[in-house]
Amino acid sequence: MAPQPPVGPAKPRPHNVQPPIAPSAALARTAPTSLTDEQKGWLAEASRRDVNGWVHISIGGAPFERGFQYGYLVAAEYAESIRVYREMTYQDIGMTYDFFVARAVELHAGKVPPELRTEIEGIAAGLTAAGVPSAFDDVLGINDWMELTGYWWPKNSGRYTALAPTGGEGIATGSATSDGSIVLGHTSFTDFWQGQFENVILDLNPADGNRIIMQTAPGWIASMTDFWLASSGLAITETTIGGYEGYKGYDETRTPEFCRARTATQYANNIDHWISLMNAENNGGYANSWLIGDINTGEIARYEEGLLYQSLARKTDGYFWGDNAPTDPRIRNLECFGTGFSDIRTPNGARQVRWQQLLGEFDGRIDVEVGKRMIGDTFDPYLNYTRPSARTICAHSDEDPCENSGLTPFTPFGSVDAKVARAADIAEMNLWARYGRGDGAPFDADEFLRRHPQWNWQKDYLKSRPQQPWTYVTATDNGG
Repeated sequence: MAPQPPVGPAKPRPHNVQPPIAPSAALARTAPTSLTDEQKGWLAEASRRDVNGWVHISIGGAPFERGFQYGYLVAAEYAESIRVYREMTYQDIGMTYDFFVARAVELHAGKVPPELRTEIEGIAAGLTAAGVPSAFDDVLGINDWMELTGYWWPKNSGRYTALAPTGGEGIATGSATSDGSIVLGHTSFTDFWQGQFENVILDLNPADGNRIIMQTAPGWIASMTDFWLASSGLAITETTIGGYEGYKGYDETRTPEFCRARTATQYANNIDHWISLMNAENNGGYANSWLIGDINTGEIARYEEGLLYQSLARKTDGYFWGDNAPTDPRIRNLECFGTGFSDIRTPNGARQVRWQQLLGEFDGRIDVEVGKRMIGDTFDPYLNYTRPSARTICAHSDEDPCENSGLTPFTPFGSVDAKVARAADIAEMNLWARYGRGDGAPFDADEFLRRHPQWNWQKDYLKSRPQQPWTYVTATDNGG
């Protein structure tokens, strides 16, 4: 789990930050426009299927064409996400969502590569055609929101607001797995109001570069959760590194992370190539502990990309895991503070212990079913018994009184999904996915707010998530 906002007197606002204003009105809707024959042809090559909480979108072709397909097919979900983001941004930060859209345009519009700029323009055109009037600036804003609120705003406001998703992940290969090949798993942790929109599985087949399967949200051109499969044979995921103080090293004049991660995954053909593309014009945004697997070689890697320091470990036998606490001593001690690295009372420290216990217990037997079990694990290593909490791999912060961790009790935050894939799945661009908590437990928003009225400010924005099964997502069949 990411650090909580600091407690203490408010600090003066930098001169370049405007006072907050009232949140924006709901996103305007219009009647869908008549499609041209060309647009109809584009949409005929795309598809949408809804299954077990997931929205599976398949798009492809040239940048504007595939962007139009994407925007048109997720327009309703995009409009609802913007409605919620506008209110929650204002409630969480005190600045409006539109303030951050303006900063995205000011800081990063000129940094978006031409191919991705054209794709974003296509998304805006598709949204508009579907009755959700949008422009390049709007779609750029939602793509840049996570980096600007999580990195630019803390650096420039003098206070920290923990908004970037966190999570848990593991990757194994060689003798650690049942068949000697790679197995990858990941669960996303975030505020429930945000995670409820991260239910898009996008199958992107661009005219140039690798085909990509990624978990994402409506209108995002990068995964950001992060879970990627590429036709190059690479499989990529991460956990966010938390605990940055002052955000020194974040450089808003360079290329934002969502552009770099998307470009690297679309064009890299091996682990080293991916890292080199990820580092091109690195602005230090969205610091992560990346796990990367290459099914062509059986090699796996853990690449910790801090704001100032980086480290790379790789192996063809064994496993890596991620729990939001960096392993590199320089990142952990010189860049960050309060990571909980060795403190089993904290979510990071507890999950580090639990990952080692589980990976050791199943060493040599790790497969998809074991991966599902690990991602849904609710054993609390601090209490030493099973109890869903903020400390468990499948985090249940909404059920945790947080007596000993120093966190805010009963926060609507935690596991919002789960994904697992083995090498054979990755080769076919398939994956197992579960929408909702990794252990399948449902979330009832009305009951939660009845029991915890301190969160009533999220009423009308927080959605229930019923129990969903594991679903095997393929290009042609969404049966589970």
